[in-house]
Amino acid sequence: MIRIDSIWLATDPMDMRAGTETALARVIAVFGAAKPHCAYLFANRRANRMKVLVHDGVGIWLAARRLNQGRFFWPGVRHGSEVELDAEQLQALVLGLPWQRVGAGGIISML
Repeated sequence: MIRIDSIWLATDPMDMRAGTETALARVIAVFGAAKPHCAYLFANRRANRMKVLVHDGVGIWLAARRLNQGRFFWPGVRHGSEVELDAEQLQALVLGLPWQRVGAGGIISML
């Protein structure tokens, strides 16, 4: 439905009370700009909530996901760091699976 060419994950936690404007400001602070057709992912400190901001080329979309049990497999906090994901890794992440182990084409690359 929405074209997404690049998926970026921020390692610094974000306050999940943030709305669209605050999330957009955070994207600009961490990634330098909100580029069209890119998705930007943020989690809270406990990594049980996630927000995704997408710039579709016309406007901004903000979505939230919460896990009732467990937590997302989020990389350790490295101030100002970001990680690029592919579509398969994103699917694993939103399901609460260890996305770091998913390689291109769904191949498990390490145990």
